[in-house]
Amino acid sequence: MLFSKRRQRLAILLFSICLCGVLLLNSSWAVTQPAPTQNADVSAIKPLSVTDNVRKTILENGLTVLTKEVPTAPVVSVQVWYQIGSRDEAPGVNGIAHQLEHMLFKGTTERPIQFGRLFSALGSDSNAFTSYDQTAYFGTVERSKLQTLLTLEADRMQNALIDPQELENEKRVVISELQGYENEPGYRLSRAVMQAVFPNSPYGLPVGGTKADVQKFTVEQVREYYRNYYSPDNATLVVVGDFDTNTALAAIKETFGKVANRKVATPSRTQQLRAILIQSQKPTSSQDRQNNQPQTPESPIVLQEPGAAALLQTVYPLPDVNHPDVPTLDVMDYIISEGRNSRLYQALIETGLASDAMGSVASMKSSGWYRLAATAVPGQALPKIDSVIQQAIAQLQTKGVTQEEVNRAKALVRATIILSNRDITSQAMQLGFDQSTAGNYRYSDRYLAAIEQVTAADVQRVAKTYLQPQKRTVGFFEPTTLQEGSAGTEEAVQTHESLAAGPPADPAEVAKYLPQIESATPTVRQLPEQFKLTNGLEVLLLADKSTPTVTLSGYIKAGSEYDANATAGLATLTADNLMNGTKTKNAQILAAALENQGASLEFAAFREGVDVTGYSLATDLPVLVQTFADVMQNANFPANELELARQRALTNLKLELDSPAQVARRQFQQTIYPPNHPYHSFPTAESLQQISREDVMRFYQQHYRPDRVILTFVGDFEPQQVRSLLEQQLKGWRFQGEAPTVNYPHVSPPKSVVQQNPVLPGKTQAVTFMGYKGIERRDPRYYSALVLNQILGGDTLSSRLGTEIRDRLGLTYGIYSYFQAGRHAGPFLIQMQTSPEDATRAIASTIQLLQQVHTQGVNQDELDTAKRSLTSGYTVSLANPDHIANQILINAVNELSAEELRAFSQKLQAVTLNQVNQAAKELLQPNNIVVVTAGPGISTTNR
Repeated sequence: MLFSKRRQRLAILLFSICLCGVLLLNSSWAVTQPAPTQNADVSAIKPLSVTDNVRKTILENGLTVLTKEVPTAPVVSVQVWYQIGSRDEAPGVNGIAHQLEHMLFKGTTERPIQFGRLFSALGSDSNAFTSYDQTAYFGTVERSKLQTLLTLEADRMQNALIDPQELENEKRVVISELQGYENEPGYRLSRAVMQAVFPNSPYGLPVGGTKADVQKFTVEQVREYYRNYYSPDNATLVVVGDFDTNTALAAIKETFGKVANRKVATPSRTQQLRAILIQSQKPTSSQDRQNNQPQTPESPIVLQEPGAAALLQTVYPLPDVNHPDVPTLDVMDYIISEGRNSRLYQALIETGLASDAMGSVASMKSSGWYRLAATAVPGQALPKIDSVIQQAIAQLQTKGVTQEEVNRAKALVRATIILSNRDITSQAMQLGFDQSTAGNYRYSDRYLAAIEQVTAADVQRVAKTYLQPQKRTVGFFEPTTLQEGSAGTEEAVQTHESLAAGPPADPAEVAKYLPQIESATPTVRQLPEQFKLTNGLEVLLLADKSTPTVTLSGYIKAGSEYDANATAGLATLTADNLMNGTKTKNAQILAAALENQGASLEFAAFREGVDVTGYSLATDLPVLVQTFADVMQNANFPANELELARQRALTNLKLELDSPAQVARRQFQQTIYPPNHPYHSFPTAESLQQISREDVMRFYQQHYRPDRVILTFVGDFEPQQVRSLLEQQLKGWRFQGEAPTVNYPHVSPPKSVVQQNPVLPGKTQAVTFMGYKGIERRDPRYYSALVLNQILGGDTLSSRLGTEIRDRLGLTYGIYSYFQAGRHAGPFLIQMQTSPEDATRAIASTIQLLQQVHTQGVNQDELDTAKRSLTSGYTVSLANPDHIANQILINAVNELSAEELRAFSQKLQAVTLNQVNQAAKELLQPNNIVVVTAGPGISTTNR
């Protein structure tokens, strides 16, 4: 999966598999670089620094260590960044860095056990990713487990087991992952365009590799890459969080300081390998050669394949990350593509040509590129969209940009960086990226200072220099099969295989290999201040001075549960149009008020409500609240904007009906819940066309009432000031009459296993949903169900399902289970992706394992491990401002007391083995389950 991004300049690089102390050292083993000196003159201090309080230390074995004390939460993040990525590959070995990343979870000579199980036992938020320039491993844990995490990472730096049979199994997993990306037309188009932009550079190769290359990897090849690149002097260790620097550096010396330095592949050797392989092989697959038309400045690459929507991508080569033009290029990109007042939004979205448009600057060690992308509205031609984009760029080049645009872009850049560095994991990620890609952990500070110096003339200059028509490569994706209505369906096949699930993993084995953990000091968590305004609006405030930011997380009881089947999509269309204008401000003015300060406010409907998400710097909170208050009381849903939103919804629907995951989820849910149930309704082209402006206005007036709203604020503010601000801005918002109600009828379970197989042309990977109606949040079995689910499928690397279906059988890249427990009983479901030939076996094995847990239950060691993992993970999650704001909100929505924030862990610890095994008997029903597999069709090979 792609690593979630909040900051394009950093996160576009990531390909996830999936975010002041005194130095106590001596020169006999390390060289230390002091932290920057603090200036007593406040006016001379930079307003924002990513590297305040950072210590850089280089161990004798060459390991670069970056430490940063952030005592805002009782957690610490440990990350190891290796200087190895797809830039160290060539056709023939493309994807080997990514494959090696997978193998680093398969155990070591000291600990021959799946490392995911060790991380899960710690309650660590752990993962890894491979990118163009680096591979990184990261985990965030409670502060008492710092030494443990250091020990584990030092172990796999030097002692990884790369076993032939394990490699064969994991190659199947990687191929499953790659096929999941292949399902997306945008991925296939991007791959073709990048190969054309960089025909003789590894940046033109897909980061994850290709199926053909992965299948050919040998154990010796993977081991050689491990020996060449996984060495202290080719790595950066980043430790950020609540720790003492002296103690941490001593622990680092004890663990990583003993790791022997290996001989790292030299740049010349790597370049020679690339040159030899690139000369002997073309970097395009046979399929791409058939689909791609020859590229000239006048003719695009064209992929004509099954899909739902026409796509465009344009890529311009750019200089490397350390080039002085990079900050100006980012400002240029924000002017072109970021926000409602951007050039692309105005030229493409507001005119109805495209449903989506974006831009991003990627800055790498050796090169970079600028990507523009758009999704065409049905009936709009890609050449026309391309022409409009080129006209917008030409206008920027000839007429320049305004100072207002430059100021807005700078504000957005500054705010984005501040907001993306609020939590401890992200701060560590930023330091690791800057050191491993730019070669300097202070890169972001230098970048921010350069942003402040960018002028309108600079923006025009870089546009003229880099966005020249002859330098661009254009790609069109032209769908050959548009999905209309429901996907085709194969005949359902009942699984009759007699498969025996392997024995459950023994938690005692995990305990045997887990390093000693220090005793933890309990943390008393601050509770939010809670009150209601006179109009019934509920507010929860949690002051947090750790960063100069505010997070707004809100809920409006106006979700799609109120949709009628004939007008399904009404709740979403209403929420999507809230920011399209009010009685006194049009959409551009509303957006500018936020964008000029780098703030944001978004609304998104889901089944049981509408999510409100807002961010701002602390000084700009009034703008955020004023905008929210305006759209809640005065939204006027302009007819032209509503029609554009409808067209975007219709385009998005086509894309959803071309996505195996979306199709499987839709059919899964509509099979479980009857047509008169709120969970059954999904938008169709007919229902979206049926919705009138009067329907939207009526829905808004009926459901957007203050007594149906809960707002949570977390951040740098004085609670009384926020309360006064809310009362002032919302005092005129009143409601009349009784609130609308919705009926949730009884749902009968299926009488047997029900299987359905919707077929989508052109896909390579199947996505399966399995389950039935589950429980609601206030069900007394909820905490037992959480513990049960953690054991069953809560973590794909440590759960029973993950151990069996992924690790032992190698049938899936990812498999998860969860209870969607809200105000009403959502489904219990298991989700996985498989190759079509493996789907039937994976389904049968999953049902067999469900039967095993249903009848035999779990054991005490599994229970204890799951409870420790969940409670530790809960502590780690609440170190993130977004997560704690959302958790406070969810508790309020489910009518739980504010004390639940503290009591949750104690309630989990109180769960007994009998309760979990009783929940397994009551909540796991392997003989009464709905199974929906969407994709290219299930192969009969393994039936």
